[in-house]
Amino acid sequence: MNIQELKARMRLPVIGAPLFIISNPDLVIEQCKAGVVGSFPALNARPAEQLREWLDKITTELAEYDAKNPDAPSAPFAVNQIVHRSNDRLQHDLEMCVEFKVPVVITSLGARPELNEAVHSYGGLVFHDVINQTFARKAIEKGADGLVLVASGAGGHAGQQSPFALVQETRQWFDGPIALSGSIANGGAILAAQAMGADFAYIGTPFIATAEARAEQAYKDMICASAADDIVYSNLFTGVWGNYLKPSIERAGMDPNALEVSSPDAMNFGSDREKPKAWKEIWGAGQGIGAISEVLPAGELVAKFSGEYEAQKAKITG
Repeated sequence: MNIQELKARMRLPVIGAPLFIISNPDLVIEQCKAGVVGSFPALNARPAEQLREWLDKITTELAEYDAKNPDAPSAPFAVNQIVHRSNDRLQHDLEMCVEFKVPVVITSLGARPELNEAVHSYGGLVFHDVINQTFARKAIEKGADGLVLVASGAGGHAGQQSPFALVQETRQWFDGPIALSGSIANGGAILAAQAMGADFAYIGTPFIATAEARAEQAYKDMICASAADDIVYSNLFTGVWGNYLKPSIERAGMDPNALEVSSPDAMNFGSDREKPKAWKEIWGAGQGIGAISEVLPAGELVAKFSGEYEAQKAKITG
């Protein structure tokens, strides 16, 4: 698959971000049926053997859908691989992606040429998520096809740079596919990402507040009730800087205004029992949550985005 083929299969230029713990086959399938790329972290399938079951379910159901809807086939799906040394499942999970010929692999926290080569061996695409130009250049040098630019305001692990700065500096040297992440929560923001020079909007938080998402109802309700002022940027919980919901930090008995700064060596993805677990107890979200007011099925959310996108485009073009 090349980038043109990827775009041709999408009805809206959106990649659903892989949501740790939350993304699951049902959410991915509904995203893809609606015409956007659905994704999930390989580590969400636990134990590791479950990954085969998930990939079989996704590929089978999407193939059946495509057979019934040849004029409006599903969008491709993606699997996120954590490349950091702490992930002892990487080789197994990569082998599963190769076996099922996963169309898009999104890599995080490291870039490895051998992983890119494995995905390229069957015609897949690799997007690597980055927060600055140093990491972006390394990813492309090591063979990634595209970049996910994680700007300030994105949910979960996020950078500190403005999306304008990230995109315009990246476009000075890279003409390949770019997905932009950071507070994108309606159709107008999707169009804005394209206007800035990105190919796709990379959207996470709004999909947490969907019927199919594997998130507690209290988490979904908190997103719907919160705004940008309710987001806290901290590296305490995983060793990597990220955005979290202030009410979830308070609920855990901590002062969101007095969080310690953690060493990068403390990266643990929530395994440290001396503090609340990231993602399970401390909930991630992006600054765009003010645009989210209700829990919808994923297909309805994408349809809402599409209507807003077309309306804003018509307004601009007259």
